[in-house]
Amino acid sequence: MSHINAAVAGNLSELLIELGNVPLDRVRCNPKPGSATVEDVLRANADGALCELVDGTLVEKAMGWSESLIAAFLIEVIGGFVRNKNLGFVSGPDGFMRMLGSLVRGPDVAFVSWDRLPGRQIPQDNVPDIVPDLAIEVLSSGNTHAEMARKRREYFHAGVRLVWMVDPRARTVAVYTGITDCAVLDETEVLQGHDVLPGLQILLADLFAELDRHPPVE
Repeated sequence: MSHINAAVAGNLSELLIELGNVPLDRVRCNPKPGSATVEDVLRANADGALCELVDGTLVEKAMGWSESLIAAFLIEVIGGFVRNKNLGFVSGPDGFMRMLGSLVRGPDVAFVSWDRLPGRQIPQDNVPDIVPDLAIEVLSSGNTHAEMARKRREYFHAGVRLVWMVDPRARTVAVYTGITDCAVLDETEVLQGHDVLPGLQILLADLFAELDRHPPVE
């Protein structure tokens, strides 16, 4: 997998294309694209902006209220399953991980098994060198097809075993077991953990029902 380094991109348009056609307002110009480091990620996040580090460039994560509800549901369900079986840990969107060299990604939800933790212990680094077993992205309107395709490629090249792309607007989940090996499930179907989390089953009707909840009738 080869990319044009942001430091040598010919112009801003070329840089945005390389990053996956992300909107310009999600690309931070301080520090200069191509020169950002993990320390810059930590500073940006301390200022309240969730940024990933891609080709030495800080790229803000696309966020949304509805998307956060879906992510919270998945963290609750998967986290309970993992905790009960003591399989490892489940992290949220600010659980940033360094993979493939300097690349820093923060999946909206991620499962990391004990065997993938250095020394089988919780890392003390703010951005540890970890590759999750399962990476979940909840699509926001600010995400682009090219951006998510690049993320999938990176995840699998890094060693992620299973990727879920959750689309709250279409109410579907694209389940990837490889870069192009995909099955799309709708809200009438059941999401399963495959061999990554065997026995895990999530009714997609329950997942997307989070978006339809109403206050109790008095």
